[in-house]
Amino acid sequence: MKGVTLRGLEVFEALAATGSVAQAAEMTGLSQPAVSQQMRNLESALGADLVDHGRRPMRLTQAGRSFLLRTQSVLSQLRLAQNELTVMDLTHLSTLNLGVIDDFDNDLTPKLVTILAESMTRCRFKLVTAPSHEIAEAMGERKLHIAIAASAGGVTDGVVEYPLVRDPFILVCARGALAEAGGADALMGGLPMLRYDRDQLIGRQIEAHLKRQKLDFPERFEIGAHLSLMTLVARGVGWGITTPLGYMRAGRFHDQMEAHPLPFSPFARTISLFAAADWSDRVPRDVARTMRKLVSELVIAPALRQLPWLEDDLRVLVGE
Repeated sequence: MKGVTLRGLEVFEALAATGSVAQAAEMTGLSQPAVSQQMRNLESALGADLVDHGRRPMRLTQAGRSFLLRTQSVLSQLRLAQNELTVMDLTHLSTLNLGVIDDFDNDLTPKLVTILAESMTRCRFKLVTAPSHEIAEAMGERKLHIAIAASAGGVTDGVVEYPLVRDPFILVCARGALAEAGGADALMGGLPMLRYDRDQLIGRQIEAHLKRQKLDFPERFEIGAHLSLMTLVARGVGWGITTPLGYMRAGRFHDQMEAHPLPFSPFARTISLFAAADWSDRVPRDVARTMRKLVSELVIAPALRQLPWLEDDLRVLVGE
């Protein structure tokens, strides 16, 4: 397509997200005149107006909304391809036992394993997927070399932590339930809370925060399996507290459920990479870098398209 450039697509994506030439310039590292010129060139090449230049903030036209979906798909694939080309060199490893939180088992874990497999040509590789508390136990017992799980916030002897993602907690309920109840407070008072099993780290984190907020809900349901809990939410049995990672994992129920900000003090969990302290620092740092890129493209970007109010709350923790 003559005149359609990668830079033009990146500028269009940034402009669609912000509605502002100034903010798009900041996101892309270009000057404001350069952003405007890129948009003119792209619209000229396509023969269609993608944004309404007369409105502030700028809004996408019908053609722009349609083209944005294709643009995001193209850029996502290019970024993943770039990630694969810059993957770490793990050819020196003879064995690697990796544990990954089961929140990622839909798309991200298979992609990570594929990338690792291509780098570990002589390595005996073992993958374990499980809830965070089981991953932490296996890490403490030295059954795993590297683990990706929710952080409990403490320090474990012999283990180094590399924060990856800030994953805020959100309210989930059946589609239309909040409006029908007349608000979040009425919903929480009228339907039972669907709790995570307290043996799980996420269950303990939620209960601890509710206690800090002096919130007490009748105890009727305590569910161990995440997808079982989301099934009950989708069917209107009650409401629950989960995170965007948990919500995205339950994609099959998205047409039957909805997510909202918490109606009380917000809180979040941190997903981190943990590595045995006696490992070479380069290996976990390389895996952490790859993981951040994959989470950003495969989890955070799709989640923000569905739940744009999570902008700045759901994010990669780079260099933290």
